[in-house]
Amino acid sequence: MNFVQVQTWVKAHPLHPLHIDCATAVMLKILDGKCKMREGEKRVMTMLYDAIKSFPGQVLESSLHSLIDSARHHDDEALKLLIYEKRVLAETAISRPVMKGFKTMIRQQGLLDGADDDDDEAEQ
Repeated sequence: MNFVQVQTWVKAHPLHPLHIDCATAVMLKILDGKCKMREGEKRVMTMLYDAIKSFPGQVLESSLHSLIDSARHHDDEALKLLIYEKRVLAETAISRPVMKGFKTMIRQQGLLDGADDDDDEAEQ
């Protein structure tokens, strides 16, 4: 899946503001190294985050986006600690059932279909 396909998916599956927060929380987990998704799924989730980061969330601060942007471009120990703290706070603000529901929805709606195909092709 590429970025244009993710954008097309977002247009076909409008996300609730709480789902925007879920995608942001997943991005924090990816940056924190705590995301347990496969590499291809992480790439798709990163593209999803990039496609929706300008959309309003419901519970998370919009200032997280500039922090995420900084963390993606700088390898700084203090920044890593701040990402960890913000991830923990995000996971506290978004209930587990909401997060699980978001992940189930994106899987059922096909966002992650074939996400790891590129990984399989690269290994051959």
